[in-house]
Amino acid sequence: MKKIAPDLFSYPRYWAECFGVAPFLPTTRQEMDQLGWDSCDIIIVTGDAYVDHPSFGMAVMGRLLEAQGFRVGIIAQPDWRSADAFMTLGKPNLYFGVTAGNMDSMINRYTADLRLRHDDAYTAGGKGGSRPDRAVIVYSQRCKEAWNDVPVVLGGIEASLRRIAQYDYWSNKVRRSVLIDATADILLYGNAERAIVELSHGLAAGKSLDDLWNLRGTVQIRQQPPAGFVELDSTRIDWPGNIDKLPNPYDFGNDQSGADKLIDPTTKRCGADSSAAQLGEPVDADVSPIRIIPMPLKRKEKLNPETTYIRLPSFDKVAKDSALYAHASRVLHQESNPHNARALIQKHGNREIWVNPPPIPLETPEMDGVFGLPYQRVPHPSYGKEKIPAYDMIRFSINIMRGCFGGCTFCSITEHEGRIIQSRSHESILNEMVEIRDKVPGFTGSISDLGGPTSNMYFLNCNDDDIQSNCRKLSCVYPTICSNLDTDHSRTTELYRKARKMEGIHNVAIASGLRYDLAVKDPEYVRELVTYHVGGYLKIAPEHSEQNTLSKMMKPGMDTYYDFKKMFDRFSQEAGKKQYLIPYFIAAHPGCDDEDMLSLSLWLKQNEVKVDQVQNFYPSPMSLATAMYHSEKNPLKQVTYKSETLYIPKDKEQRKAHKTLLRYHDPENWPALRVKLKAMGREDLIGTRPGQLVTPEEASEGREKPRQDLRRTGNGTRAVRSNGSLRVATKAGGQSKKAAASRPAKKRKGAGKSSVKKQQH
Repeated sequence: MKKIAPDLFSYPRYWAECFGVAPFLPTTRQEMDQLGWDSCDIIIVTGDAYVDHPSFGMAVMGRLLEAQGFRVGIIAQPDWRSADAFMTLGKPNLYFGVTAGNMDSMINRYTADLRLRHDDAYTAGGKGGSRPDRAVIVYSQRCKEAWNDVPVVLGGIEASLRRIAQYDYWSNKVRRSVLIDATADILLYGNAERAIVELSHGLAAGKSLDDLWNLRGTVQIRQQPPAGFVELDSTRIDWPGNIDKLPNPYDFGNDQSGADKLIDPTTKRCGADSSAAQLGEPVDADVSPIRIIPMPLKRKEKLNPETTYIRLPSFDKVAKDSALYAHASRVLHQESNPHNARALIQKHGNREIWVNPPPIPLETPEMDGVFGLPYQRVPHPSYGKEKIPAYDMIRFSINIMRGCFGGCTFCSITEHEGRIIQSRSHESILNEMVEIRDKVPGFTGSISDLGGPTSNMYFLNCNDDDIQSNCRKLSCVYPTICSNLDTDHSRTTELYRKARKMEGIHNVAIASGLRYDLAVKDPEYVRELVTYHVGGYLKIAPEHSEQNTLSKMMKPGMDTYYDFKKMFDRFSQEAGKKQYLIPYFIAAHPGCDDEDMLSLSLWLKQNEVKVDQVQNFYPSPMSLATAMYHSEKNPLKQVTYKSETLYIPKDKEQRKAHKTLLRYHDPENWPALRVKLKAMGREDLIGTRPGQLVTPEEASEGREKPRQDLRRTGNGTRAVRSNGSLRVATKAGGQSKKAAASRPAKKRKGAGKSSVKKQQH
């Protein structure tokens, strides 16, 4: 059954609403004094510069809480070396909200090859080093140092993707839940509007965090599981043959085993026949025995998901056993549908990490309400004339939806935002266009993007609520598009047409990545897109050419790419436009061996595609591909110790070789490419014939690199003239800061991407 939640804006407003709307949320005591505030109810600590714009998480949460009546202050990029900066706004009445910002602080600071970045798109002046590594942990600890009695609430993408034990690429080990390391009190994961509103009103009404233990979209630390629940034991992957009965670890001296205990229908509690109850003694609800069902027997039971939780292997086990880690990752992803997900629990030493089911997605009127809050749409005045690159990238773009049902294993969008698409109304989007036109400095009439995580999933969802409520599939489009998925793009097409008619708007670009396997289902949409909204270049993401690797990515085969290419070519020709596809590829993805990478290299040459700025796969926390990288197992299938071992290009030389194969055309790579081809026994690909990858060493001596004439295009892409032939190169590969900046905490993480240098259609 589809679950519903109270309307986000239906709560009675807190008394402090009488202070009205702040021009900017205050960042200093002086600004608080100007507003007439003696204190803040909530203080948000963020690793980003404060930009009052709906693409920045601190602004969304701050303005939403302000709309609920709370006084919200912002501490942006504080000096973390002491607690002084965390005391500048005084002691908050309710809590500190801590976020690393729109990007994971580690991905923001380090490349996929673990090199230090020296820039930061979310900092004034673009300077690096304005936030600490593992910012959520550091900020939280400083908040506790400042005021130990004030609750600390974690949120944002860094905390969200570290809610349970997770593999940490930067230290090459499994780390504990960030909630424990940060010494915080509660963690909000995903798009947390519902959770933060209910939490704030609850605390303001005098409730404790213990009273709010079952708040959706939250993670808390417990000493033991709650009473009245049934446990599904998923701590093992090698269950013995006879598992009808297992001892109950919560049954201390009782005669019956946990497998035999039943819920008493009169009390709705487990273990009602315990010895204490039989003796007439009071039963402590917090330590009542819990019925435990081994995971393989779950199909034999009819369980209420509201009173069932799944026990994951403990932190100690997944830290030592990578197969168990892959298994835990698989279970987590299968429990991501908010309409059927069960709570999760994972032991960390003598404490339990309790993960409540995901938040209920926002309805369209609620999305409209969030994006219609009184944002100034510019950085805080304290930054003066200093540029904030992330803001400059997105100031003329509009986020029209959230979520992604693609399920790509290298991407963490689903783990953060969910698979259910949440869309804004046409009216809300068009109103934002008016706001941009009338308020944003420097606007010249061009909207840079109408998009989201994917440009063409707007209003696409399952066409049957009951089916959606019961579905546990990891993707709606892999291996084929689900027959229950609505693929009608008409509302997107209609939105584009309305946007073009807006007064003062002369151009509307679509810069977000396109899911082309969906687009081919609606030729009218593709015609509209190609004719009016492609400024010469369109980004798509085949990611690879070989089925073996594509199956580990959960990406469609190349037949769909060819279908879209034909459609793109035809509609471009009909429009009288010369346009280019910019396909993206991933190097060194888990499961991709040298043969697959060589085949991709040959495909690139055959199709005259030359890639630039290649980055390798980036193992971001919690993605399924990261579980593959760490465990060498495939969590897309049931994990056992006998499961196939995946080939993982991990060491520096392997990853470098995969980069080299992608950039076969670069003379600087030719010596290494020849060595690699010889090691693979493929000397036949060294030569000057059309089908060969690299010239012999003697043929390339003295060869000069061609002169390049760089010309900037309108969509962040470089057009490069080299010896008279057109080549195209995107500005950034891999962990794209533009993609992260275009929407709050929506970055497509976990994948190093390549960009393209030639493909004309």
